[in-house]
Formats: sequence, C-alpha cells, structure tokens
Amino acid sequence: MRDEPLAIEIDPAPRDGPRRVRCRLCGRPLTGAESRRTGLGPSCDAKLHPPGPDIRTRRHEVAQDPLPGT
Repeated sequence: MRDEPLAIEIDPAPRDGPRRVRCRLCGRPLTGAESRRTGLGPSCDAKLHPPGPDIRTRRHEVAQDPLPGT
C-alpha cells in the first residue's frame, strides 16, 4: 500500500540545515514560522482568507427632521 502524499512539499536538505518548506499555493520557499506552520505565504494566505469588512465604513449620517419643540 502506498503512503499518502504530504500536504506540504518538503525539499530534501542537508542534515545540518533546516528543511525547506514551500507554499502550497504558489510553491515559493517559506521562511516565517507562522507561514511554515500554515503552509501558506503571507500573500497567498491573504488571497484565501481576506479580512472581514470594516464596520466603520458602513456607518452613515441619517437625514432627520429636527424634533418638534426644540
């Protein structure tokens, strides 16, 4: 029975250095600890997980008539 392939491609490296981990989306080498943990570089992670909408941009002024008696 064959083993399942790894989700993250790992290049063989010399025994004295760290193993090279590549981005799962674009294939570039990853250097940051967080990028190596997730398997995605910062730009690819931003493409797959865009930030949520900023609630401050949805606020707007409402045109109202003045209250009577003020």
